[in-house]
Amino acid sequence: MLTTTSTEYDEARLGFQRRDPHRPQVIFQVTSAAEIEEAVRYAIDHDLKLAVQAAGHGLTAGIDGGVLIATSGFNGVTVDAERKTAWIEAGATWREVIAATAPHGLAPLSGSSPAVGAISYTLGGGLGLMARRYGYAADHVRRIEVVTPDGVRRNAEDDPDLFWALRGGGGNFGVVTGLEVELFDVPTLYGGSLYFDLAEHPSVPEAWREWTATVPEEVTSAIAILPIPDLPQVPEQVRGKYVAQVQLAILGDRGAELIEPLRAIGTPAIDTVGELPYAESDSIFAEPDHPDSYSSRNVLLSSLDPDALATLPKLAGPGAAGMCIIGIRHLGGALERDPELPNAIGHRDAAYSLTVLTPRQADATPLHRRVLEPWRADVVGRSLNFSVGNLTADEVAEAYDPGDHKRLTDLRRRYDPSRRLWANHQL
Repeated sequence: MLTTTSTEYDEARLGFQRRDPHRPQVIFQVTSAAEIEEAVRYAIDHDLKLAVQAAGHGLTAGIDGGVLIATSGFNGVTVDAERKTAWIEAGATWREVIAATAPHGLAPLSGSSPAVGAISYTLGGGLGLMARRYGYAADHVRRIEVVTPDGVRRNAEDDPDLFWALRGGGGNFGVVTGLEVELFDVPTLYGGSLYFDLAEHPSVPEAWREWTATVPEEVTSAIAILPIPDLPQVPEQVRGKYVAQVQLAILGDRGAELIEPLRAIGTPAIDTVGELPYAESDSIFAEPDHPDSYSSRNVLLSSLDPDALATLPKLAGPGAAGMCIIGIRHLGGALERDPELPNAIGHRDAAYSLTVLTPRQADATPLHRRVLEPWRADVVGRSLNFSVGNLTADEVAEAYDPGDHKRLTDLRRRYDPSRRLWANHQL
């Protein structure tokens, strides 16, 4: 157990997100499920709040005082290649999961960044690289072991309500010690990114929007629209430019054919698209791997309005009040379909996810709201996994269908009546 006077305290409490880090009274650096139980019982015995952190990408607001369970040292992955499943311990990142599954030619439903904690990602739903073909990561969870806020370790599937809530309801119901997920026969992908200079090719966002209406479920794609810093370490082709990065992950053998309409736009400044092992799938989005301070807001959309899309260069471009990184992901396909075992994920009818992210700004909320205002008519909800920052209770509720939100809040009261758990997004 670490306290505020321990030399390892700062290293243990800091995660990837540095905007408002945890400031706990004590830290338990756990290496087993038994140690998680011990930490939860310590919080109960001392009447302290309780937070959990693996990699810390989605941290909204740090705990002030209380107990932090740091799980990064409890990161084992056990693969059953015959059953095509993996048991993932509490602190494992997707990088560690992929390293264990790839030798078997199997892939998990991991996301765009391999450094993200696999369990927190999955509890929030999990929108990954193969989402349009296989659905959300939470749709393919078979078992969950959790220590609930009363200090009891349970198999969540023994309580159908709890099992339903954990798959999409986030960290509001307990500390998950491990979960079992399905794996898929995907040793390789056709994927990568096309980086276009928007000054030369301003039609790229609209061309991508039109293209997404034509593609099969085997295609999962996104577009990032962002100003690239004018720094020596940035590739010269995009340095200091306003760029559209079309991000592609395609299953099957028709990848080159399917992206011909995108290549017809013109010559990209950088082209990384091709066949790649799933173990190298992090190169598709090529997201930063160094800790930073940032906040973001997300909306789920029924459609991608061309008029709203056209407002982004003015509202979120290089002339905006702060740096804005726009990320739009194409949904639909398997994401629309209910899983075999129902879960808490809401708004499966959404067609696109739009996120605006701003680094290193104390309060980017007014800027985010201005950028998202033109999309208001098409908003059907929000994704909490892509929302980093303090949301109101009403905004958290918008992530779920109304009946499901009530069911989740009722269950939170049943399992955590004293609201001991400090979740990223409180129900």
